[in-house]
Amino acid sequence: MGEMNIYGVYVPMLLIQATAAYAVLRLLILLLDKWAEQGWIAMPSVFYLCLYIILLGCGHWLCAAVL
Repeated sequence: MGEMNIYGVYVPMLLIQATAAYAVLRLLILLLDKWAEQGWIAMPSVFYLCLYIILLGCGHWLCAAVL
């Protein structure tokens, strides 16, 4: 998988991907909260967890394809 050297500190690539996925998730939550309040999303916590795992997987796949 690898790591990235940031000013002499080795940071795991998975940590960077997880942080990026969380940032995207927080933006999506702002949009999807309206649906959760209206009842379109039955269990928002489980839905957001699954969405985070999907975003993390897509980010990992993207980094693996590029690097």
